[in-house]
Amino acid sequence: MLNFPRGLYSDVRIEEVWSTSAGLVLGKLEQFVSRHYRAAFIRVWDGVRWYYASTSSVDSIQSELDSLAAMASPAEDILDDPVVRRLGCATGRSILFDAGHVAGVETSDKLAKLRSSAEPLERRAGLADSRCYYIDNNKRKTFLSSLGADLEFDRQTVLLVAAFEVAHGESRLREKCHVGAGTFADLPDLVPVLEERLDEAASFVRDSRPVDGGRMPVILSPMAAGIFAHESFGHKSEADFMLGDESMLAEWAMGRRVGSEELNIVDDGTVSGPGYNAYDDEGTPSRRTWLVRDGLLAGRLHSASTAAALGEEPTGNARSISFEYEPIPRMTTTFILPGRETFDGLVSGIDDGLFVKTVNHGSGLSTFTLAPSMSYRIRGGRLAEPVGVSVITGNVMETLGLIDGLSGELDLRGAGGGGCGKMEQYPLPVGFGGPFVRVGAMEVR
Repeated sequence: MLNFPRGLYSDVRIEEVWSTSAGLVLGKLEQFVSRHYRAAFIRVWDGVRWYYASTSSVDSIQSELDSLAAMASPAEDILDDPVVRRLGCATGRSILFDAGHVAGVETSDKLAKLRSSAEPLERRAGLADSRCYYIDNNKRKTFLSSLGADLEFDRQTVLLVAAFEVAHGESRLREKCHVGAGTFADLPDLVPVLEERLDEAASFVRDSRPVDGGRMPVILSPMAAGIFAHESFGHKSEADFMLGDESMLAEWAMGRRVGSEELNIVDDGTVSGPGYNAYDDEGTPSRRTWLVRDGLLAGRLHSASTAAALGEEPTGNARSISFEYEPIPRMTTTFILPGRETFDGLVSGIDDGLFVKTVNHGSGLSTFTLAPSMSYRIRGGRLAEPVGVSVITGNVMETLGLIDGLSGELDLRGAGGGGCGKMEQYPLPVGFGGPFVRVGAMEVR
Protein backbone atom coordinates (compact mmCIF):
# COMPACT_ATOMS: atom_id res chain seq x y z
CA MET A 1 0.00 0.00 0.00
CA LEU A 2 1.56 3.28 -1.13
CA ASN A 3 1.32 6.50 0.87
CA PHE A 4 0.99 9.33 -1.61
CA PRO A 5 2.27 12.72 -0.35
CA ARG A 6 -0.27 15.45 0.39
CA GLY A 7 -0.50 18.60 -1.70
CA LEU A 8 1.00 16.91 -4.76
CA TYR A 9 -0.13 14.77 -7.66
CA SER A 10 1.78 11.47 -7.81
CA ASP A 11 1.60 8.31 -9.86
CA VAL A 12 3.46 5.03 -10.12
CA ARG A 13 3.74 2.76 -13.16
CA ILE A 14 4.96 -0.76 -12.44
CA GLU A 15 5.98 -2.86 -15.42
CA GLU A 16 6.52 -6.62 -15.52
CA VAL A 17 8.13 -7.71 -18.77
CA TRP A 18 8.77 -11.08 -20.41
CA SER A 19 10.64 -11.03 -23.72
CA THR A 20 12.54 -13.27 -26.11
CA SER A 21 14.69 -12.31 -29.09
CA ALA A 22 16.39 -14.93 -31.26
CA GLY A 23 18.18 -14.39 -34.56
CA LEU A 24 19.63 -16.52 -37.35
CA VAL A 25 22.27 -14.80 -39.50
CA LEU A 26 23.16 -16.68 -42.68
CA GLY A 27 21.59 -19.75 -41.11
CA LYS A 28 23.50 -19.63 -37.82
CA LEU A 29 22.01 -18.81 -34.44
CA GLU A 30 23.85 -15.64 -33.42
CA GLN A 31 21.40 -14.13 -30.96
CA PHE A 32 19.25 -15.49 -28.16
CA VAL A 33 18.13 -13.28 -25.29
CA SER A 34 15.35 -14.09 -22.82
CA ARG A 35 14.41 -11.60 -20.10
CA HIS A 36 11.94 -11.26 -17.23
CA TYR A 37 11.97 -8.31 -14.86
CA ARG A 38 9.81 -5.96 -12.78
CA ALA A 39 10.56 -2.25 -12.51
CA ALA A 40 8.79 1.05 -11.88
CA PHE A 41 8.58 4.66 -12.98
CA ILE A 42 7.53 7.22 -10.34
CA ARG A 43 6.63 10.86 -10.82
CA VAL A 44 5.38 13.82 -8.80
CA TRP A 45 3.78 17.08 -10.01
CA ASP A 46 3.53 20.17 -7.83
CA GLY A 47 1.80 22.44 -10.35
CA VAL A 48 5.07 23.89 -11.61
CA ARG A 49 7.28 20.99 -12.66
CA TRP A 50 7.49 17.20 -12.83
CA TYR A 51 9.90 15.19 -10.70
CA TYR A 52 10.82 11.73 -12.00
CA ALA A 53 12.51 8.57 -10.80
CA SER A 54 12.82 5.01 -12.05
CA THR A 55 13.88 1.90 -10.21
CA SER A 56 14.47 -1.76 -10.95
CA SER A 57 13.61 -2.54 -7.30
CA VAL A 58 9.86 -2.39 -6.73
CA ASP A 59 10.53 -2.58 -2.99
CA SER A 60 12.00 0.93 -3.15
CA ILE A 61 8.98 2.64 -4.74
CA GLN A 62 7.83 4.31 -1.52
CA SER A 63 11.27 5.67 -0.72
CA GLU A 64 11.62 7.00 -4.29
CA LEU A 65 8.20 8.63 -3.99
CA ASP A 66 9.16 10.24 -0.68
CA SER A 67 12.44 11.53 -2.13
CA LEU A 68 10.66 13.17 -5.06
CA ALA A 69 8.08 14.71 -2.75
CA ALA A 70 10.87 16.21 -0.64
CA MET A 71 12.10 18.16 -3.70
CA ALA A 72 8.62 19.40 -4.69
CA SER A 73 6.56 22.29 -3.30
CA PRO A 74 3.14 21.10 -2.06
CA ALA A 75 0.11 23.17 -3.06
CA GLU A 76 -3.21 23.22 -1.22
CA ASP A 77 -5.12 23.65 -4.49
CA ILE A 78 -3.27 20.95 -6.45
CA LEU A 79 -6.57 19.28 -7.41
CA ASP A 80 -7.53 22.45 -9.28
CA ASP A 81 -4.35 22.43 -11.33
CA PRO A 82 -5.12 22.24 -15.11
CA VAL A 83 -2.88 19.20 -15.59
CA VAL A 84 -4.29 17.33 -12.60
CA ARG A 85 -7.86 18.03 -13.72
CA ARG A 86 -7.06 16.17 -16.93
CA LEU A 87 -5.70 13.09 -15.17
CA GLY A 88 -8.20 10.39 -14.34
CA CYS A 89 -8.97 8.06 -11.48
CA ALA A 90 -10.00 4.99 -13.47
CA THR A 91 -9.90 1.56 -11.86
CA GLY A 92 -10.09 -1.86 -13.43
CA ARG A 93 -8.30 -4.82 -14.92
CA SER A 94 -7.79 -5.44 -18.64
CA ILE A 95 -5.61 -8.54 -18.92
CA LEU A 96 -5.85 -10.14 -22.37
CA PHE A 97 -2.97 -12.60 -22.29
CA ASP A 98 -3.28 -14.79 -19.21
CA ALA A 99 -4.01 -17.52 -21.73
CA GLY A 100 -1.46 -17.59 -24.53
CA HIS A 101 1.20 -15.82 -22.46
CA VAL A 102 4.59 -16.06 -24.19
CA ALA A 103 6.20 -17.22 -20.93
CA GLY A 104 4.24 -20.45 -21.30
CA VAL A 105 5.78 -21.32 -24.68
CA GLU A 106 8.79 -23.62 -24.58
CA THR A 107 12.07 -22.17 -25.82
CA SER A 108 12.50 -25.19 -28.08
CA ASP A 109 9.18 -24.38 -29.79
CA LYS A 110 10.23 -20.78 -30.39
CA LEU A 111 13.54 -21.87 -31.91
CA ALA A 112 11.85 -24.52 -34.04
CA LYS A 113 9.46 -21.89 -35.40
CA LEU A 114 12.41 -19.62 -36.17
CA ARG A 115 14.37 -22.33 -37.99
CA SER A 116 11.43 -23.50 -40.09
CA SER A 117 10.62 -19.90 -41.02
CA ALA A 118 14.18 -19.32 -42.22
CA GLU A 119 14.26 -22.33 -44.55
CA PRO A 120 13.43 -20.33 -47.73
CA LEU A 121 16.48 -18.16 -47.06
CA GLU A 122 18.73 -21.17 -46.68
CA ARG A 123 17.43 -22.79 -49.90
CA ARG A 124 17.82 -19.64 -51.98
CA ALA A 125 21.08 -19.28 -53.88
CA GLY A 126 22.68 -15.91 -54.54
CA LEU A 127 21.67 -14.05 -51.40
CA ALA A 128 24.33 -11.59 -50.27
CA ASP A 129 22.86 -11.57 -46.78
CA SER A 130 20.01 -13.25 -44.91
CA ARG A 131 18.62 -12.85 -41.40
CA CYS A 132 15.59 -14.22 -39.62
CA TYR A 133 14.32 -13.25 -36.17
CA TYR A 134 11.81 -14.48 -33.64
CA ILE A 135 10.68 -11.74 -31.20
CA ASP A 136 8.08 -11.81 -28.45
CA ASN A 137 7.20 -9.38 -25.70
CA ASN A 138 4.59 -9.34 -22.96
CA LYS A 139 4.34 -6.23 -20.81
CA ARG A 140 1.94 -6.09 -17.87
CA LYS A 141 1.47 -2.72 -16.20
CA THR A 142 0.04 -1.63 -12.88
CA PHE A 143 -0.83 2.06 -12.63
CA LEU A 144 -1.59 3.76 -9.30
CA SER A 145 -2.12 7.45 -8.59
CA SER A 146 -2.88 9.86 -5.79
CA LEU A 147 -6.26 10.51 -7.43
CA GLY A 148 -7.26 6.89 -6.81
CA ALA A 149 -6.41 5.36 -10.20
CA ASP A 150 -5.82 1.63 -9.84
CA LEU A 151 -5.32 -0.17 -13.13
CA GLU A 152 -3.80 -3.39 -14.38
CA PHE A 153 -3.47 -3.99 -18.12
CA ASP A 154 -1.22 -5.78 -20.59
CA ARG A 155 -0.11 -5.98 -24.19
CA GLN A 156 1.68 -8.74 -26.08
CA THR A 157 3.20 -9.21 -29.53
CA VAL A 158 4.84 -12.14 -31.27
CA LEU A 159 6.79 -11.58 -34.51
CA LEU A 160 8.75 -13.41 -37.16
CA VAL A 161 10.92 -11.14 -39.31
CA ALA A 162 13.05 -11.99 -42.35
CA ALA A 163 15.54 -9.63 -43.99
CA PHE A 164 17.75 -10.34 -46.99
CA GLU A 165 19.85 -8.80 -49.75
CA VAL A 166 19.55 -9.92 -53.36
CA ALA A 167 22.38 -9.29 -55.79
CA HIS A 168 22.45 -9.27 -59.60
CA GLY A 169 25.64 -7.95 -61.13
CA GLU A 170 26.24 -4.53 -59.63
CA SER A 171 22.63 -4.19 -58.49
CA ARG A 172 21.66 -4.77 -54.87
CA LEU A 173 18.26 -4.81 -53.19
CA ARG A 174 17.54 -5.12 -49.47
CA GLU A 175 14.06 -6.30 -48.53
CA LYS A 176 12.29 -7.64 -45.48
CA CYS A 177 8.93 -9.05 -44.52
CA HIS A 178 7.26 -10.13 -41.32
CA VAL A 179 4.19 -11.70 -39.76
CA GLY A 180 2.83 -11.03 -36.31
CA ALA A 181 0.11 -11.92 -33.83
CA GLY A 182 -0.90 -11.51 -30.23
CA THR A 183 -0.01 -15.09 -29.26
CA PHE A 184 2.40 -17.76 -30.42
CA ALA A 185 -0.48 -20.07 -31.37
CA ASP A 186 -1.96 -17.42 -33.68
CA LEU A 187 1.32 -16.57 -35.42
CA PRO A 188 0.86 -16.92 -39.20
CA ASP A 189 3.26 -18.92 -41.34
CA LEU A 190 6.07 -16.68 -42.58
CA VAL A 191 7.25 -19.13 -45.27
CA PRO A 192 4.74 -18.35 -48.09
CA VAL A 193 5.08 -14.60 -47.43
CA LEU A 194 8.86 -14.84 -47.54
CA GLU A 195 8.96 -17.02 -50.66
CA GLU A 196 6.75 -14.58 -52.53
CA ARG A 197 8.92 -11.64 -51.46
CA LEU A 198 12.11 -13.48 -52.44
CA ASP A 199 10.72 -14.26 -55.92
CA GLU A 200 9.64 -10.68 -56.50
CA ALA A 201 12.91 -9.23 -55.20
CA ALA A 202 14.97 -11.49 -57.49
CA SER A 203 12.91 -10.45 -60.49
CA PHE A 204 13.04 -6.80 -59.48
CA VAL A 205 16.82 -6.59 -59.03
CA ARG A 206 17.32 -8.35 -62.37
CA ASP A 207 14.94 -6.24 -64.44
CA SER A 208 14.68 -2.79 -62.81
CA ARG A 209 16.19 0.35 -64.25
CA PRO A 210 16.62 3.81 -62.67
CA VAL A 211 13.49 5.92 -62.92
CA ASP A 212 13.49 9.05 -65.03
CA GLY A 213 12.43 11.32 -62.22
CA GLY A 214 10.17 14.32 -62.10
CA ARG A 215 6.75 15.27 -60.86
CA MET A 216 4.19 12.57 -61.57
CA PRO A 217 1.10 10.80 -60.20
CA VAL A 218 1.92 8.15 -57.60
CA ILE A 219 -0.02 5.27 -56.05
CA LEU A 220 1.15 4.32 -52.57
CA SER A 221 0.62 0.77 -51.33
CA PRO A 222 -0.99 0.38 -47.87
CA MET A 223 2.53 -0.07 -46.47
CA ALA A 224 3.82 3.10 -48.15
CA ALA A 225 0.66 5.04 -47.29
CA GLY A 226 0.98 3.93 -43.68
CA ILE A 227 4.59 5.07 -43.44
CA PHE A 228 3.58 8.42 -44.95
CA ALA A 229 0.68 8.73 -42.47
CA HIS A 230 2.99 7.89 -39.56
CA GLU A 231 6.30 9.55 -40.37
CA SER A 232 5.21 12.51 -42.45
CA PHE A 233 1.88 13.39 -40.89
CA GLY A 234 1.44 11.57 -37.59
CA HIS A 235 4.48 13.10 -35.92
CA LYS A 236 3.19 16.56 -36.82
CA SER A 237 0.03 15.73 -34.87
CA GLU A 238 1.91 15.11 -31.59
CA ALA A 239 1.07 18.18 -29.56
CA ASP A 240 4.41 18.64 -27.79
CA PHE A 241 5.91 19.71 -31.13
CA MET A 242 3.41 22.59 -31.19
CA LEU A 243 4.08 24.03 -27.74
CA GLY A 244 5.79 27.38 -28.12
CA ASP A 245 5.76 27.11 -31.93
CA GLU A 246 3.22 29.57 -33.28
CA SER A 247 3.86 28.56 -36.89
CA MET A 248 3.02 24.91 -36.19
CA LEU A 249 -0.06 25.89 -34.20
CA ALA A 250 -1.23 28.04 -37.11
CA GLU A 251 -0.54 25.25 -39.57
CA TRP A 252 -2.60 22.86 -37.41
CA ALA A 253 -5.61 25.15 -37.02
CA MET A 254 -8.67 23.02 -36.26
CA GLY A 255 -11.09 22.98 -39.18
CA ARG A 256 -8.47 23.86 -41.77
CA ARG A 257 -9.05 22.02 -45.03
CA VAL A 258 -6.10 19.83 -45.99
CA GLY A 259 -7.73 17.37 -48.38
CA SER A 260 -10.88 16.23 -50.12
CA GLU A 261 -13.97 15.15 -48.18
CA GLU A 262 -12.93 11.54 -48.78
CA LEU A 263 -9.73 11.93 -46.72
CA ASN A 264 -9.83 10.68 -43.12
CA ILE A 265 -6.81 9.94 -40.91
CA VAL A 266 -7.06 8.56 -37.37
CA ASP A 267 -4.88 7.40 -34.52
CA ASP A 268 -6.50 4.53 -32.62
CA GLY A 269 -4.98 2.78 -29.60
CA THR A 270 -7.89 0.34 -29.36
CA VAL A 271 -6.98 -1.44 -32.62
CA SER A 272 -5.50 -4.90 -32.10
CA GLY A 273 -1.84 -5.07 -33.03
CA PRO A 274 1.48 -3.50 -32.05
CA GLY A 275 -0.06 -0.10 -31.29
CA TYR A 276 -2.74 -1.47 -28.96
CA ASN A 277 -2.98 -0.13 -25.39
CA ALA A 278 -5.94 -0.36 -23.05
CA TYR A 279 -4.63 2.76 -21.27
CA ASP A 280 -1.72 5.07 -21.84
CA ASP A 281 1.07 5.57 -19.32
CA GLU A 282 -0.91 8.26 -17.46
CA GLY A 283 -3.91 5.97 -16.98
CA THR A 284 -6.01 7.63 -19.71
CA PRO A 285 -8.13 5.14 -21.69
CA SER A 286 -7.11 4.63 -25.31
CA ARG A 287 -9.51 5.82 -27.96
CA ARG A 288 -9.84 6.78 -31.62
CA THR A 289 -8.64 10.31 -32.30
CA TRP A 290 -9.62 11.88 -35.62
CA LEU A 291 -6.66 13.81 -37.00
CA VAL A 292 -8.32 14.55 -40.33
CA ARG A 293 -12.07 14.15 -40.76
CA ASP A 294 -13.75 14.71 -44.13
CA GLY A 295 -10.64 16.54 -45.27
CA LEU A 296 -10.50 18.93 -42.28
CA LEU A 297 -7.95 18.99 -39.46
CA ALA A 298 -9.87 17.59 -36.51
CA GLY A 299 -7.52 16.76 -33.64
CA ARG A 300 -4.03 16.23 -32.26
CA LEU A 301 -2.37 13.74 -29.93
CA HIS A 302 -2.01 14.71 -26.27
CA SER A 303 -0.64 13.91 -22.88
CA ALA A 304 -2.29 15.59 -19.89
CA SER A 305 0.40 18.29 -19.87
CA THR A 306 0.09 19.21 -23.55
CA ALA A 307 -3.71 19.08 -23.33
CA ALA A 308 -3.65 21.54 -20.42
CA ALA A 309 -1.25 23.83 -22.27
CA LEU A 310 -3.53 23.99 -25.33
CA GLY A 311 -6.86 23.95 -23.49
CA GLU A 312 -7.87 20.53 -24.84
CA GLU A 313 -8.36 17.02 -23.44
CA PRO A 314 -5.96 14.04 -23.22
CA THR A 315 -6.29 11.50 -26.02
CA GLY A 316 -4.66 8.43 -24.45
CA ASN A 317 -1.35 8.99 -26.27
CA ALA A 318 1.05 9.60 -23.34
CA ARG A 319 3.47 6.72 -23.93
CA SER A 320 6.99 5.66 -23.01
CA ILE A 321 9.21 2.87 -24.27
CA SER A 322 9.97 1.53 -20.79
CA PHE A 323 10.03 2.22 -17.06
CA GLU A 324 13.16 4.34 -17.57
CA TYR A 325 11.33 7.13 -19.41
CA GLU A 326 8.57 9.65 -18.86
CA PRO A 327 5.42 9.46 -21.01
CA ILE A 328 5.24 11.91 -23.91
CA PRO A 329 2.72 12.28 -26.78
CA ARG A 330 3.24 9.33 -29.14
CA MET A 331 1.20 7.63 -31.82
CA THR A 332 -0.48 4.23 -31.37
CA THR A 333 -1.93 2.90 -34.66
CA THR A 334 -2.14 5.69 -37.23
CA PHE A 335 -3.80 5.12 -40.57
CA ILE A 336 -5.72 6.52 -43.51
CA LEU A 337 -9.27 5.23 -43.69
CA PRO A 338 -10.32 3.46 -46.92
CA GLY A 339 -12.39 4.95 -49.71
CA ARG A 340 -14.51 3.32 -52.39
CA GLU A 341 -12.27 2.60 -55.39
CA THR A 342 -10.39 -0.54 -56.45
CA PHE A 343 -6.65 -0.81 -56.96
CA ASP A 344 -7.19 -1.46 -60.69
CA GLY A 345 -9.44 1.58 -60.85
CA LEU A 346 -6.77 3.76 -59.28
CA VAL A 347 -4.14 2.49 -61.73
CA SER A 348 -6.39 2.90 -64.77
CA GLY A 349 -6.72 6.61 -64.02
CA ILE A 350 -2.98 7.21 -64.57
CA ASP A 351 -1.44 7.52 -68.03
CA ASP A 352 2.16 7.89 -66.82
CA GLY A 353 3.08 7.52 -63.17
CA LEU A 354 4.47 5.32 -60.42
CA PHE A 355 3.32 2.59 -58.02
CA VAL A 356 5.33 2.39 -54.79
CA LYS A 357 4.98 -1.10 -53.33
CA THR A 358 7.57 -1.29 -50.53
CA VAL A 359 9.49 1.36 -48.61
CA ASN A 360 12.76 1.23 -46.71
CA HIS A 361 12.07 4.21 -44.48
CA GLY A 362 10.46 7.64 -44.29
CA SER A 363 10.85 10.89 -42.40
CA GLY A 364 9.65 14.46 -42.20
CA LEU A 365 7.46 17.02 -40.50
CA SER A 366 6.73 19.85 -42.92
CA THR A 367 8.68 18.34 -45.82
CA PHE A 368 8.62 14.55 -46.06
CA THR A 369 10.78 11.94 -47.76
CA LEU A 370 9.98 8.31 -48.55
CA ALA A 371 12.76 5.97 -49.68
CA PRO A 372 11.10 3.27 -51.83
CA SER A 373 12.49 -0.22 -52.18
CA MET A 374 10.37 -1.79 -54.95
CA SER A 375 8.39 0.45 -57.33
CA TYR A 376 6.76 -0.03 -60.73
CA ARG A 377 6.08 2.38 -63.56
CA ILE A 378 2.48 2.89 -64.61
CA ARG A 379 1.94 3.34 -68.36
CA GLY A 380 -1.39 3.72 -70.10
CA GLY A 381 -3.35 2.75 -67.01
CA ARG A 382 -1.42 -0.48 -66.41
CA LEU A 383 1.47 -1.60 -64.23
CA ALA A 384 4.66 -1.77 -66.29
CA GLU A 385 8.37 -2.27 -65.68
CA PRO A 386 10.10 -2.22 -62.26
CA VAL A 387 12.07 0.96 -61.58
CA GLY A 388 14.60 2.02 -58.99
CA VAL A 389 13.58 5.14 -57.08
CA SER A 390 15.90 6.94 -54.66
CA VAL A 391 13.38 9.15 -52.93
CA ILE A 392 9.90 10.62 -53.11
CA THR A 393 9.53 14.01 -51.45
CA GLY A 394 7.15 16.91 -51.02
CA ASN A 395 5.32 19.20 -48.64
CA VAL A 396 3.12 17.22 -46.25
CA MET A 397 0.04 19.45 -46.30
CA GLU A 398 0.25 20.03 -50.06
CA THR A 399 0.48 16.28 -50.66
CA LEU A 400 -2.60 15.61 -48.54
CA GLY A 401 -4.49 18.03 -50.75
CA LEU A 402 -3.38 16.10 -53.84
CA ILE A 403 -4.79 12.74 -52.70
CA ASP A 404 -7.50 12.00 -55.26
CA GLY A 405 -8.29 8.31 -54.79
CA LEU A 406 -8.52 5.71 -52.01
CA SER A 407 -9.15 2.00 -52.42
CA GLY A 408 -11.80 0.20 -50.39
CA GLU A 409 -9.56 -2.20 -48.45
CA LEU A 410 -7.67 -1.48 -45.24
CA ASP A 411 -4.32 -3.11 -44.43
CA LEU A 412 -2.78 -2.44 -41.01
CA ARG A 413 0.66 -3.58 -39.95
CA GLY A 414 3.57 -2.79 -37.65
CA ALA A 415 7.23 -1.99 -38.01
CA GLY A 416 8.32 -5.64 -38.00
CA GLY A 417 10.65 -5.80 -35.03
CA GLY A 418 11.53 -2.11 -35.00
CA GLY A 419 9.32 0.72 -33.90
CA CYS A 420 8.93 4.46 -33.70
CA GLY A 421 11.70 6.76 -32.50
CA LYS A 422 11.23 10.14 -30.89
CA MET A 423 13.80 12.08 -28.92
CA GLU A 424 15.81 9.43 -27.05
CA GLN A 425 12.89 6.97 -26.86
CA TYR A 426 13.27 4.13 -29.39
CA PRO A 427 11.77 1.72 -30.33
CA LEU A 428 8.11 2.18 -29.39
CA PRO A 429 5.67 -0.41 -30.82
CA VAL A 430 3.23 1.26 -33.22
CA GLY A 431 0.90 0.29 -36.02
CA PHE A 432 0.24 2.01 -39.33
CA GLY A 433 -1.36 1.39 -42.69
CA GLY A 434 -4.22 2.34 -44.94
CA PRO A 435 -5.69 1.57 -48.35
CA PHE A 436 -4.00 2.07 -51.70
CA VAL A 437 -3.67 5.85 -52.01
CA ARG A 438 -3.42 7.79 -55.28
CA VAL A 439 -1.68 11.17 -55.16
CA GLY A 440 -2.11 13.47 -58.16
CA ALA A 441 1.53 14.57 -58.17
CA MET A 442 4.68 13.82 -56.16
CA GLU A 443 8.32 14.66 -56.73
CA VAL A 444 10.12 11.46 -57.75
CA ARG A 445 13.90 11.21 -57.85
